[in-house]
Amino acid sequence: MAASLQGQVAVVTGASAGLGAHFARVLAAEGAAVALMARRLDKVEALAGELAGQGHRAMALRLDVTQAEAIGPAFDEVEAALGPISILINNAGVGGQGLALDLTVEEFDTTFDVNVRGVYFAAQAAARRMLASGVAERGEGRIVNIASVAAQTNLPGLSAYCASKSAVVMMTRVMAREWARRGIAVNALGPGYVLTDINAHWFDSEGGAAQLKRFPRRRLMQDSDLDAALLMLAGPAASSITGSFLVVDDGQTLPGGG
Repeated sequence: MAASLQGQVAVVTGASAGLGAHFARVLAAEGAAVALMARRLDKVEALAGELAGQGHRAMALRLDVTQAEAIGPAFDEVEAALGPISILINNAGVGGQGLALDLTVEEFDTTFDVNVRGVYFAAQAAARRMLASGVAERGEGRIVNIASVAAQTNLPGLSAYCASKSAVVMMTRVMAREWARRGIAVNALGPGYVLTDINAHWFDSEGGAAQLKRFPRRRLMQDSDLDAALLMLAGPAASSITGSFLVVDDGQTLPGGG
């Protein structure tokens, strides 16, 4: 079977580790040339080297999505090196932990600067280039904004994070409506709790173990559990899917506890 994304050029923000790095590997394995962007240049350079060693086209760029003025030039570098951008995986994000009574203005702003403002202007920059290059006219433009189950459930201690991810879902829907006739599909992916290096310590703790018991299947997801949904939204299958919020959470947010 031919790779589903052969000939496509994908940008992945927040690609230095975790889901971003995993998404980049999945897209490359399906034939896309991938541009890896993150604040930690050494990490994305190492990943680009790994992918190139496997025969994939890949490049690394340093990008802090809170610097909106830097997003467009970074995307221009991608197009000069790899060709017209057809896929954006808008993955850069931060946690924003803090009780509502304790959260500072600075902490709140950081969460929204990355999770909302950065996502918004990366989507804008990608869409402008898809329209200018003819990618959109061919119906191949794909923007996948990485939200979270936090967009639709309350998580005490994560008020700013939940609010930011809800904003991502709504901006996705509005962008999808504005660009519906212009050949760009805009969707949001809402992962549940995925086992990562960041949360492994918590889920090994007493509190984390108690949380796991409240999940219907009493387990965490693996990053590979998101692959099918990611490829559907980033590829040809999304030709009739736009404005959707696709939750993949192993039933973790089903009511009723464990």
